Amino acid sequence: MKFIAPLRHPSLQILLLMLLSLLYLQIATPLSITDQLHTLSNAAPLTFEQIKTPSSQLSFEQIEYLHGSWPRLILALVLGAALAVSGSLLQQLTQNILVSPMTIGASSGAWLAVVLASILMPALLADYGEWLALGGAILAVGLVLLLAGGTSLQGMPLILAGMAINILLGATAALAVMMNDQYTRSLFIWGAGDLAQNDWHWVSWCLPRLLPVLILIPHLQRPLQLMRLGSGAARSAGMQVGLASALIFLASLWLTAVSITAVGLIAFISLLAPNLARLSGARSSRAELALSAFYGALFLLAGDALALLASSYFTDAVPSGAAVSLLGAPGLIWLCLRQRIVGPRDYGTWSRSYPPKRWQLALFAIVAASLLCIACLASRSSDGWVFTLPDALQWSLRWPRLLAAMAAGLGLAMAGCVLQRLMQNPLASPDLLGISSGASLGLLIAIGNFPDSNPASLAWLGAMAILLLMFWLGKRHSPAKLILLGVGLSSMLEAILQFVLAKGDADSFRILSWLAGSSYQVSAKQALISSALIIILGLATLLCARVLSLLMLGDDAARARGLAITPTRMILLMLSGSLCAIITSQFGPLAFIGLMLPHLAKLCGARSSKSQLIVAAGLGLILLACADLAGRTLIFPRQIPVGIVASVSCGALLILALLTMRIFKEKA
Repeated sequence: MKFIAPLRHPSLQILLLMLLSLLYLQIATPLSITDQLHTLSNAAPLTFEQIKTPSSQLSFEQIEYLHGSWPRLILALVLGAALAVSGSLLQQLTQNILVSPMTIGASSGAWLAVVLASILMPALLADYGEWLALGGAILAVGLVLLLAGGTSLQGMPLILAGMAINILLGATAALAVMMNDQYTRSLFIWGAGDLAQNDWHWVSWCLPRLLPVLILIPHLQRPLQLMRLGSGAARSAGMQVGLASALIFLASLWLTAVSITAVGLIAFISLLAPNLARLSGARSSRAELALSAFYGALFLLAGDALALLASSYFTDAVPSGAAVSLLGAPGLIWLCLRQRIVGPRDYGTWSRSYPPKRWQLALFAIVAASLLCIACLASRSSDGWVFTLPDALQWSLRWPRLLAAMAAGLGLAMAGCVLQRLMQNPLASPDLLGISSGASLGLLIAIGNFPDSNPASLAWLGAMAILLLMFWLGKRHSPAKLILLGVGLSSMLEAILQFVLAKGDADSFRILSWLAGSSYQVSAKQALISSALIIILGLATLLCARVLSLLMLGDDAARARGLAITPTRMILLMLSGSLCAIITSQFGPLAFIGLMLPHLAKLCGARSSKSQLIVAAGLGLILLACADLAGRTLIFPRQIPVGIVASVSCGALLILALLTMRIFKEKA
């Protein structure tokens, strides 16, 4: 990284940004440089009202240049710098290189607040959008600190709790959007990060709101420098650590709230820019903040330029946030590989468990049977809830989706058990390791390029490719680092998905329906085939329970008992990957289910491999059956995709478990 150290010089930074801005304007507008200069020289005396009239003698391209390209350029520079400074403030405060508004839940909290306000209180959002976003960010960060224990901001518990909150709040925001489809189009574009402008409104809105933080930052440099020595040393130097930390947190969250309110979610900049600044040689607090702002502006400008270039090849515009994620996800992967990251490794201490009593097992069986009966018999009509045997037509529509959902819950739960025991990683799950994203990418390739092929086969290949990659990386890196690598890989695959969706063709709508985790269109044939495959693979997995127990003892102990380690691992990986691929090709990526249910099974007392697989499978079957019931009855006559209901439910269960058990507690 020595080659980027000269960029610390302010004059070189300004020169590089100017050159890139000129290149950006060439990409963003069809006007030549001569026309651009002519337009700028003649635009000064004109107001916007004059430009809108024919007497202004300006063409449409010139108006678009003045009121579209230039505001977009300025927002990219300003908000890129603001997001980077936000991340730098948090990283300097916590001395944790993986802390950013994205990784501690602030971004998702602010975004959920904006989504809810746009649906429920649009007038309030127009006047106080940034304050609502700030409130959402503060509540999300407070919950993360509560889950992490609130004692240390330097370890992995903060990051892992932030990941859980991010996924939960993101799924909740998606649920809110889908329940209000009249807003869906604009909110989805906004949520993906949209820098498109047609006037100077957001520029004039952002600048005065960012100014107070710019005034405050010089006064925070001494506290930040002292915090590098530790809170004890800072307190000895006469600094009020609590007040200074609160101000730094609020300044960072305010920058994030303003940015999200203006252009939506833009990921990775707040995480990567401060790390690039340190790798460039920034040692003081002032140098890190300045270099972070430079790299943030550079990063968002490059991402938006990529989005503009890609948009010229697609039917719909490519969101700027997707392009930034495509650039930033490899950076997160590189950062994880480069840095030493520690986290929980002992699977046995991940969750406490107690032997179940007979009355508990009997109660569990009664509750499970009751819930399944309710899922089959309950429905809603214009007169309210109805509990009766469905007629032939209702049953023909209900049983395929119910059967497919129950099989999906069973399969994901068993896949999660296998992955967690095989990798001895309590955080391993199909969604966090990127396996679901790999299956999604395989399905996209099949839909877009091989319409006559079986999409499930390419979904299986995509899942297996990611699974083998993560397994290979798992031998060389800690479980915590492996999960962050999976998150980065998933983000990159999701960015590719956004580019595919920008085509705007018939396949895009098919993909969107599939991404929601919908079971509406599951036919009887599809339900029977997928359920049969999942049951066969589940039984094969159950037969491997003893092998999983041997692998938990370590490779040497398993080898001493005559177990062929490499072939056995490959078979187990293929079983779990096949389960994930079948379910993902049917429902789309489902979050949290494969992560949470194995731990719930252990909390129920299922400590051996076989009992955990059985109990987790039963819990998954019941959970998805209830999710299907909730999806078709909660907002009758409309319906909610079962995948979103299941993800939100599992996320809530995970938060409850974190609050009561402190799962993410570091070893002393």
